[in-house]
Amino acid sequence: MGESSDSVSVDMETISLGGKEHLIQTSRGSVSVAVFGDQDKPALITYPDLALNHMSCFQGLFFCPEASSLLLHNFCIYHISPPGHELGAGAIPSDDPVPNVDDLADQVAEVLDYFGLGAVMCLGVTAGAYILTLFATRYRERVIGLILVSPLCKAPSWTEWLYNKVMSNVLYFYGMCSVVKDCLLQRYFSLEVRGNSQVQESDIVQACRSLLNERQSTNVLRFLEAINGRYDISDRLKKLQCRTLIFVGENSPFHSEAIDMTSKLDRRYSALVEVQACGSMVTEEQPHAMLIPMEYFFMGYGLYRPTQLSGSPRSPLSPSCISPELLSPESMGLKLKPIKTRISLQV
Repeated sequence: MGESSDSVSVDMETISLGGKEHLIQTSRGSVSVAVFGDQDKPALITYPDLALNHMSCFQGLFFCPEASSLLLHNFCIYHISPPGHELGAGAIPSDDPVPNVDDLADQVAEVLDYFGLGAVMCLGVTAGAYILTLFATRYRERVIGLILVSPLCKAPSWTEWLYNKVMSNVLYFYGMCSVVKDCLLQRYFSLEVRGNSQVQESDIVQACRSLLNERQSTNVLRFLEAINGRYDISDRLKKLQCRTLIFVGENSPFHSEAIDMTSKLDRRYSALVEVQACGSMVTEEQPHAMLIPMEYFFMGYGLYRPTQLSGSPRSPLSPSCISPELLSPESMGLKLKPIKTRISLQV
């Protein structure tokens, strides 16, 4: 653990679900960080999408046995929650200033300073992907790799801006009501798992809906306002000094954003994986689709998965689960090439 500075100090530490949770006071407000694994290992920083934390955005990925062997063998995981989004968070006082996206990116840098971290790997989903990408453009020497899920890089379109404004008003007047939760679930998941009048919601959607009940509506509103005020960082992307791996579900509302972002990145060091029949939150809806691409991505850093679970019906190495195109080192190896790969899980 790093030493506290004038702008960063620890207010609270609790043990939560096998990880140690730190509530850190930065110069831009307090932020919760849940740490899992050996802190002597390289750091993997995660940042979730709107109204989510590590339990509702990343548990599908990190609870996979294969992901545990790949990620926890190679990294110590630092799950950063947006302000007021951690488990059991109370409402942020109304007189606290609402952070903008630059504040949130600088907050990530202060978290790294507290833990004494240098260059890190980053994993973000949608709004969280924007914050970590912005962080990477502002602190290029501190990011060695970006894994982005349904990312954003432009300012909101008028349609998105207006939609978010309406959701902000509903949040302000009615709190985390069913209308807001339905809007958020449409943001995260494809119609196949959300269900309809004839088909029941899947377990992952029901679990996410339940976890949304725990969010303080005022805290979600603050993060939504920050993200709705984001600006275009497209011109900065070619100056990134790290490799980038992008996942996007073909049914994500931000599909075109992710495709456009890929076109702005240096083609020598970026790759795109498009996941069929999936919404924005690939980490929850189809987490196994991420494993083989990540494995090849990490090979470029000399990292590896120590064991393979042969015979598992949900193993990512199953030929029925993965496109053979991804098994080529030329596609996802030491020199990443831009690819547009569709993955369909049949398990």
